[in-house]
Amino acid sequence: MLLRNRLQFTSIFLSPSSSAPLKPQPFTLTFRTPLSNTTNPKPTRHVSAASKTTPILEKDRSVLFVPPGVDPDEVTQDMVLPGSNIVIGPYAGDSKIKEVVFVKSSSRAKDCPKHDRPEFAILGRSNVGKSSLINALVRKKDVALTSKKPGKTKLINHFLVNKSWYFVDLPGYGFAKAPEAARMDWSAFTKGFFLNRDNLVTVLLLVDASVPPQRIDLDCANWLGRNNIPLTFVFTKCDKMKGGKGKRPDENLRDFKQFITENYKQHPPWIMTSSVTGLGRDELLLHMSQLRNYWDQ
Repeated sequence: MLLRNRLQFTSIFLSPSSSAPLKPQPFTLTFRTPLSNTTNPKPTRHVSAASKTTPILEKDRSVLFVPPGVDPDEVTQDMVLPGSNIVIGPYAGDSKIKEVVFVKSSSRAKDCPKHDRPEFAILGRSNVGKSSLINALVRKKDVALTSKKPGKTKLINHFLVNKSWYFVDLPGYGFAKAPEAARMDWSAFTKGFFLNRDNLVTVLLLVDASVPPQRIDLDCANWLGRNNIPLTFVFTKCDKMKGGKGKRPDENLRDFKQFITENYKQHPPWIMTSSVTGLGRDELLLHMSQLRNYWDQ
């Protein structure tokens, strides 16, 4: 059963080019299986004893992503992953990556591997740091090819992780120097992938925190929402400080989170990362583990 047909929450999208609201679009992920009573270890954090047991105020809970198995009224500070709005619940488990094997590159969605294992698709604007993040997550330098030339990935690349689930590295979008026809082709077969993968758990939509929010990222998020495709916003390059008059990553994040607040009735998960410092690596993998473990049951 599809995860996006089991966890139900509704997102309302506004067009980035218009202040008039669009018709609300259901972002459907409905959990039908009874929740288990399994408990799993939570990440170790340095939190005061008082804050561990103090419930988060309702106004603050409204911006959190609360997974299945967690009562929103019982969320405490130590349940929220650092640098994110993600609450860890009973389905979070072993998130270690022990083995990664390249399986296949596909030029068309219909040529992708056919299997019943959960998939996590990684998508983002060209030069967002997608390949660097993948390499950081698996702790290898050459799993996903990195290049100083944006737009290097032009195929759908499947990597089998721990013989049980897949990373899917998708072509970057919005590379200005690529031919217009090529950009359109990449977009077409990427969308075809999203609409036809029954085992897609979520899309990790990478957003560059070192630059202000980009219209193309907002458009991509809106398209995913309109098509009921679950996503997690992964902010990359959170270690970078732009010089001159540019905004700092925390200011860009604030602006993008404002977009989320204005466009989503309930907030999707988001997390800050850096492939340079390792910020958010373990937390992102833990978040993925709870989605994957629920999908697997």
